[in-house]
Amino acid sequence: MANEEKKAPTIVRFYRFRNRLKEKTHGLGGGKGGISPEALEKAEKALETLSEDYPDWVSGLITKLAEQHVRCVDTPEDRKDFFEEIHRIAHDMKGQGGTFGYPLITNFADSLSNFTSIKTDIDDKMVELVKSHVDAMRAVIKGRVKGEGGEIGQQLRKSLQKAIETYKKS
Repeated sequence: MANEEKKAPTIVRFYRFRNRLKEKTHGLGGGKGGISPEALEKAEKALETLSEDYPDWVSGLITKLAEQHVRCVDTPEDRKDFFEEIHRIAHDMKGQGGTFGYPLITNFADSLSNFTSIKTDIDDKMVELVKSHVDAMRAVIKGRVKGEGGEIGQQLRKSLQKAIETYKKS
């Protein structure tokens, strides 16, 4: 023990900081918070403007999906890559449709996203099911079918469901 050096004790300090974020949230932490009525109104107007532009904007994404479908048809050896891109686009779309008043787009994009997560043995029937999804989304946007879409929305859902069932049976 004579050769061992005596180590200085380690000093440990604990710091507790005030949780300012908690104080800023409305109704929590006892602080004042919330959104002013003016800011809320401004945000609602901005969302309304974006909702009006959504059909034109999402049409571009639907066109990209259609292009990827054509590539699947033309170059079957690269379908895996095209399905990955279709999956990415559909995944992005499914989070947006409902926000802008087009829940059918969200439903169809969700279905397409789930379906295209399959990355092996992509056959012609799978490629045609992609086309059915794209056609359904295109019909929603072309017809400006908002909300659940009434009779037209119901027909589009039935048509896509029939295509999915046909695919599953084969």
